[in-house]
Amino acid sequence: MSELTLPDLGSFPHRLLRLYAGLALYGVGIALQIESRLGGSPWDVFHQGLSTRLGLSIGTWIILVGALVMLLWIPLRQRPGIGTVSNAVLLGLFADLALWLAPTPEPAAARWAYLLLGVTVTGAATGLYIGAGLGPGPRDGLMTGLNRLGLPIGPARTIIEVTVLAAGWLLGGVVGPGTLVFALAIGPMSQFFMPRMRPGG
Repeated sequence: MSELTLPDLGSFPHRLLRLYAGLALYGVGIALQIESRLGGSPWDVFHQGLSTRLGLSIGTWIILVGALVMLLWIPLRQRPGIGTVSNAVLLGLFADLALWLAPTPEPAAARWAYLLLGVTVTGAATGLYIGAGLGPGPRDGLMTGLNRLGLPIGPARTIIEVTVLAAGWLLGGVVGPGTLVFALAIGPMSQFFMPRMRPGG
Protein backbone atom coordinates (compact mmCIF):
# COMPACT_ATOMS: atom_id res chain seq x y z
CA MET A 1 0.00 0.00 0.00
CA SER A 2 1.50 3.36 -0.97
CA GLU A 3 1.67 6.38 1.31
CA LEU A 4 -1.02 8.03 -0.79
CA THR A 5 -3.52 5.31 0.11
CA LEU A 6 -2.78 5.14 3.84
CA PRO A 7 -5.56 6.57 6.00
CA ASP A 8 -4.73 9.83 7.76
CA LEU A 9 -5.31 9.06 11.42
CA GLY A 10 -4.01 12.41 12.62
CA SER A 11 -1.28 13.23 15.13
CA PHE A 12 -0.60 10.90 18.04
CA PRO A 13 -1.98 13.31 20.68
CA HIS A 14 -5.12 13.74 18.57
CA ARG A 15 -5.47 9.96 18.26
CA LEU A 16 -5.10 9.59 22.04
CA LEU A 17 -7.79 12.22 22.53
CA ARG A 18 -10.16 10.31 20.24
CA LEU A 19 -9.33 7.03 21.97
CA TYR A 20 -10.09 8.31 25.48
CA ALA A 21 -13.13 10.30 24.38
CA GLY A 22 -14.41 7.13 22.70
CA LEU A 23 -13.86 5.02 25.81
CA ALA A 24 -15.61 7.61 27.99
CA LEU A 25 -18.57 7.73 25.60
CA TYR A 26 -18.66 3.93 25.46
CA GLY A 27 -18.91 3.85 29.25
CA VAL A 28 -21.85 6.26 29.06
CA GLY A 29 -23.51 4.07 26.42
CA ILE A 30 -23.13 0.99 28.63
CA ALA A 31 -24.60 2.82 31.62
CA LEU A 32 -27.61 4.13 29.70
CA GLN A 33 -28.45 0.67 28.36
CA ILE A 34 -28.11 -0.95 31.77
CA GLU A 35 -30.14 1.78 33.51
CA SER A 36 -32.91 1.33 30.92
CA ARG A 37 -33.46 -2.17 32.36
CA LEU A 38 -34.53 -3.28 28.86
CA GLY A 39 -31.47 -5.44 28.19
CA GLY A 40 -27.98 -4.57 27.03
CA SER A 41 -25.32 -5.96 24.74
CA PRO A 42 -24.31 -9.62 25.23
CA TRP A 43 -21.06 -8.67 26.99
CA ASP A 44 -22.87 -6.25 29.30
CA VAL A 45 -25.51 -8.86 30.14
CA PHE A 46 -22.55 -11.07 31.14
CA HIS A 47 -20.91 -8.34 33.25
CA GLN A 48 -24.26 -7.54 34.87
CA GLY A 49 -24.86 -11.21 35.60
CA LEU A 50 -21.45 -11.56 37.24
CA SER A 51 -22.13 -8.45 39.33
CA THR A 52 -25.57 -9.77 40.37
CA ARG A 53 -24.34 -13.25 41.26
CA LEU A 54 -20.85 -12.59 42.66
CA GLY A 55 -20.88 -8.97 43.81
CA LEU A 56 -18.49 -6.18 42.78
CA SER A 57 -19.57 -3.43 40.43
CA ILE A 58 -20.35 -3.89 36.75
CA GLY A 59 -17.35 -1.72 35.87
CA THR A 60 -15.06 -3.88 37.99
CA TRP A 61 -16.25 -6.95 36.10
CA ILE A 62 -15.69 -5.17 32.78
CA ILE A 63 -12.07 -4.67 33.85
CA LEU A 64 -11.58 -8.20 35.22
CA VAL A 65 -13.17 -9.91 32.22
CA GLY A 66 -11.15 -7.71 29.86
CA ALA A 67 -7.94 -8.78 31.60
CA LEU A 68 -8.92 -12.46 31.41
CA VAL A 69 -9.83 -12.15 27.74
CA MET A 70 -6.42 -10.61 27.06
CA LEU A 71 -4.83 -13.77 28.48
CA LEU A 72 -6.56 -15.65 25.65
CA TRP A 73 -4.69 -13.42 23.22
CA ILE A 74 -1.46 -15.25 24.08
CA PRO A 75 -2.26 -18.55 22.30
CA LEU A 76 -4.01 -16.56 19.55
CA ARG A 77 -0.79 -14.55 19.04
CA GLN A 78 -2.57 -11.24 19.23
CA ARG A 79 -0.54 -8.13 20.08
CA PRO A 80 -2.16 -5.47 22.27
CA GLY A 81 -1.79 -1.78 21.56
CA ILE A 82 -2.14 1.20 23.85
CA GLY A 83 -5.82 1.26 22.92
CA THR A 84 -6.19 -2.34 24.07
CA VAL A 85 -4.68 -1.70 27.48
CA SER A 86 -6.57 1.58 27.86
CA ASN A 87 -9.82 -0.19 26.99
CA ALA A 88 -9.16 -2.95 29.53
CA VAL A 89 -8.37 -0.51 32.34
CA LEU A 90 -10.55 2.55 31.70
CA LEU A 91 -13.80 1.31 30.15
CA GLY A 92 -15.04 -0.19 33.40
CA LEU A 93 -14.13 2.96 35.34
CA PHE A 94 -16.05 5.15 32.90
CA ALA A 95 -19.03 2.77 33.00
CA ASP A 96 -19.15 2.78 36.81
CA LEU A 97 -18.88 6.57 36.91
CA ALA A 98 -21.72 6.95 34.40
CA LEU A 99 -23.85 4.41 36.29
CA TRP A 100 -23.32 6.39 39.48
CA LEU A 101 -24.22 9.71 37.82
CA ALA A 102 -27.17 8.62 35.67
CA PRO A 103 -30.60 8.66 37.37
CA THR A 104 -32.65 5.51 36.97
CA PRO A 105 -35.70 6.27 34.78
CA GLU A 106 -39.13 4.91 35.69
CA PRO A 107 -41.55 5.83 32.83
CA ALA A 108 -41.42 3.42 29.91
CA ALA A 109 -40.76 6.27 27.45
CA ALA A 110 -37.74 7.42 29.47
CA ARG A 111 -36.38 3.87 29.64
CA TRP A 112 -36.64 3.50 25.86
CA ALA A 113 -35.03 6.91 25.42
CA TYR A 114 -32.12 5.72 27.59
CA LEU A 115 -31.82 2.56 25.54
CA LEU A 116 -31.87 4.23 22.13
CA LEU A 117 -29.52 6.99 23.24
CA GLY A 118 -27.21 4.38 24.75
CA VAL A 119 -26.98 2.41 21.50
CA THR A 120 -26.40 5.61 19.51
CA VAL A 121 -23.69 6.80 21.89
CA THR A 122 -22.05 3.37 21.75
CA GLY A 123 -21.98 3.54 17.95
CA ALA A 124 -20.34 6.97 18.05
CA ALA A 125 -17.88 5.77 20.69
CA THR A 126 -16.93 2.79 18.54
CA GLY A 127 -16.17 5.14 15.65
CA LEU A 128 -13.95 7.25 17.89
CA TYR A 129 -11.84 4.59 19.57
CA ILE A 130 -11.47 2.26 16.59
CA GLY A 131 -10.80 5.24 14.32
CA ALA A 132 -7.90 6.21 16.58
CA GLY A 133 -6.04 3.14 15.26
CA LEU A 134 -4.32 2.37 18.57
CA GLY A 135 -5.38 -1.26 18.95
CA PRO A 136 -8.65 -3.16 19.35
CA GLY A 137 -10.39 -3.74 22.65
CA PRO A 138 -9.78 -7.06 24.41
CA ARG A 139 -13.10 -8.53 23.25
CA ASP A 140 -12.66 -7.39 19.64
CA GLY A 141 -9.16 -8.85 19.63
CA LEU A 142 -10.53 -12.22 20.70
CA MET A 143 -12.77 -12.19 17.62
CA THR A 144 -9.95 -11.19 15.25
CA GLY A 145 -7.65 -13.76 16.87
CA LEU A 146 -10.13 -16.54 16.10
CA ASN A 147 -10.31 -15.18 12.58
CA ARG A 148 -6.54 -15.59 12.25
CA LEU A 149 -6.99 -19.27 13.13
CA GLY A 150 -9.32 -19.65 10.15
CA LEU A 151 -12.75 -18.93 11.64
CA PRO A 152 -14.61 -16.26 9.63
CA ILE A 153 -15.39 -13.01 11.47
CA GLY A 154 -19.16 -13.53 11.33
CA PRO A 155 -19.25 -16.98 12.95
CA ALA A 156 -16.48 -15.97 15.40
CA ARG A 157 -18.48 -13.00 16.63
CA THR A 158 -21.70 -15.03 16.76
CA ILE A 159 -20.13 -17.84 18.79
CA ILE A 160 -18.54 -15.43 21.27
CA GLU A 161 -21.60 -13.24 21.75
CA VAL A 162 -24.11 -16.09 22.00
CA THR A 163 -21.88 -17.78 24.58
CA VAL A 164 -21.47 -14.71 26.79
CA LEU A 165 -25.15 -13.79 26.40
CA ALA A 166 -26.28 -17.24 27.54
CA ALA A 167 -23.83 -17.19 30.46
CA GLY A 168 -24.93 -13.70 31.47
CA TRP A 169 -28.61 -14.64 31.35
CA LEU A 170 -27.98 -17.73 33.49
CA LEU A 171 -26.11 -15.56 36.00
CA GLY A 172 -29.02 -13.12 36.26
CA GLY A 173 -28.16 -10.44 33.71
CA VAL A 174 -31.09 -8.64 32.06
CA VAL A 175 -31.91 -9.90 28.56
CA GLY A 176 -34.74 -8.06 26.83
CA PRO A 177 -35.79 -6.07 23.78
CA GLY A 178 -32.77 -3.82 24.26
CA THR A 179 -30.50 -6.78 23.60
CA LEU A 180 -32.16 -7.30 20.22
CA VAL A 181 -32.10 -3.57 19.46
CA PHE A 182 -28.37 -3.49 20.21
CA ALA A 183 -27.68 -6.55 18.05
CA LEU A 184 -29.55 -5.08 15.07
CA ALA A 185 -28.43 -1.46 15.41
CA ILE A 186 -24.81 -1.46 16.56
CA GLY A 187 -23.38 -2.54 13.20
CA PRO A 188 -25.14 0.14 11.13
CA MET A 189 -24.49 2.75 13.83
CA SER A 190 -20.78 1.96 13.93
CA GLN A 191 -20.61 1.99 10.11
CA PHE A 192 -22.34 5.38 10.06
CA PHE A 193 -20.08 6.99 12.67
CA MET A 194 -16.67 5.54 11.80
CA PRO A 195 -15.97 7.63 8.67
CA ARG A 196 -17.36 10.72 10.39
CA MET A 197 -15.07 10.31 13.38
CA ARG A 198 -11.88 10.28 11.28
CA PRO A 199 -9.90 13.51 10.83
CA GLY A 200 -11.58 15.51 8.09
CA GLY A 201 -14.63 13.19 8.21
